[in-house]
Amino acid sequence: MTVYTVNPELDLVLERTVDVAPELVWRAWTTPELLMQWFTPKPWSTVACEIDLRPGGRFDNTMRSPEGQDFPHSGCILVAEENSTLVFTSGLGPGFRPQITEDGFPFTAVIRIEPHGTGTKYTAIAIHADASAKKSHEEMGFHEGWGAALDQLVDLMKSH
Repeated sequence: MTVYTVNPELDLVLERTVDVAPELVWRAWTTPELLMQWFTPKPWSTVACEIDLRPGGRFDNTMRSPEGQDFPHSGCILVAEENSTLVFTSGLGPGFRPQITEDGFPFTAVIRIEPHGTGTKYTAIAIHADASAKKSHEEMGFHEGWGAALDQLVDLMKSH
C-alpha cells in the first residue's frame, strides 16, 4: 500500500467512514460511466471522463457549470492499487508529461480506501506545492465539494 504522510501546511484532507464496501468505492472512482454520475457536486455535472487505470495513464474529466460552461481537466495516474489507493495529479498529463493547469495550482490527489467493518474508511488528500495553493483550493470549497461528491458516490453505489 502506498503511504503518504500528510503535511498540514500544504495538504487538505477529507476523511470519513462510509457504509459502502471498498470495492464499490474503487469502482466508483475508476469506472468513467460511474464517476460521471457522482464526481461533481450538484448542480454542477461531469459530462465527460476518460480513465486509463495504470501509472502514466490519463485521468481526464470535464465539469459543466449550471450555466452550461465546460471546464476540462487533464491529469495523470501515478498509483492504482486495486480497492486500496488511487493517486492522480493535475501537474502531469498522460505519459507523465508536465503540464500547466488552467486553475493556477496543480495538485495531487491521494484516495485511500480501507475496509472498515462492512464499509470503508475513505480518505481523500489534496497535496499542494505551497501554502497559497492549499489556501486557494480550500477557498474554492474543497471540504464542502469533495464531501458532497462523496455523499453522491455513496448514494449511487448503494443502488449498485
